[in-house]
Amino acid sequence: MSAFHDLAAQSYGGDEAGLICGYLFDARAPEPARAIDSAQAAAWLAEQRDAPTGPASREDLHDCEGDGQENPAYVWLHFNLSHAHAERWLVRHANLSDTFYETLHEGLPSTRIERDDDSLIAVINDVHFEFSFEPSDISTLWISVGPRLVVTARTKPLRSVDALRTAVKAGDAPRSSTELLEHLLRAQADVLVKIVRGVTSRIDRIEDELLAGRLDHKRARLGVLRRLLVRLQRLLAPEPAALFRLLQGPPGWMAEPDAQALRGSTEEFSVVLRDMQALQERIKLLQEEIAANVNEDNNRSLFVLTVVTVLALPINILAGLFGMNVGGIPLAEHKHGFWIVVGIVISFTAVAAWAAFRKKR
Repeated sequence: MSAFHDLAAQSYGGDEAGLICGYLFDARAPEPARAIDSAQAAAWLAEQRDAPTGPASREDLHDCEGDGQENPAYVWLHFNLSHAHAERWLVRHANLSDTFYETLHEGLPSTRIERDDDSLIAVINDVHFEFSFEPSDISTLWISVGPRLVVTARTKPLRSVDALRTAVKAGDAPRSSTELLEHLLRAQADVLVKIVRGVTSRIDRIEDELLAGRLDHKRARLGVLRRLLVRLQRLLAPEPAALFRLLQGPPGWMAEPDAQALRGSTEEFSVVLRDMQALQERIKLLQEEIAANVNEDNNRSLFVLTVVTVLALPINILAGLFGMNVGGIPLAEHKHGFWIVVGIVISFTAVAAWAAFRKKR
């Protein structure tokens, strides 16, 4: 078992072929999940290509999955596409469909799962391993699923596939390639649930601070969370529908229990998406409330400024009039002229203040 952990730890960063991790699943073996490197994977795939592939063997494979017996062995290979040799190794050894390679290069991150002859091609979106609740922390995972080979490939470390790798390393051994895909989708749903909980916690704190009257840039923080949820929902919302369309006509090697498990993961995923939609609505309401509070504060400041301006208007007018260097200025020679002018200013200021506060009320 120590050799198993050592090999997994060494291959996590990617070997000379860009293989991050590889596992051979065989329920008939003493160790149902065995870590393999790229050389062992190439040898195993070569053996499978040399094995008989006629109608009889395909029928045996289907019967083996459908009658409750042990499923045949299969391999899961997880690649780092940033490695220069990863795609080259896949072309040379994996014998994948051309659609998979076209999907790698087309640059469309929209989620989809489709059937291509006897295999499944999936493009799903996942959050980075170092996720910091930023909309940019989302990348694509490409998947090819066949009865004997599952290939996952990514350019940046992703959480869901790493959770699946950790579960397999801890002893989880999916009995079929379809069940491995179902485990990956459930791991993705679990990651989304954690994101929803994290966003909910942050929104709760912002709401508490809002009720306490401490605004301090909460709209910007809410805007980041809302953009994250919008992007996640835009990228992930097609996934349940894509799975539903696939399960209307699954490939022949997919057993009915595995198809039912995929339907269950679809329903779980849909629930998470609905929770994300509800969070978006909550953030929108909080943003509107914060905007209303900001407008109210601005109106209050504008009113104070207006009152100060109105109260200073009489003295400014009289000061301008009496400051003109012309003859005939009234009260210039009167012994009580200053106090008369002060009384006039106070009277007009009192009238202006009464008018302003009356309008406010």
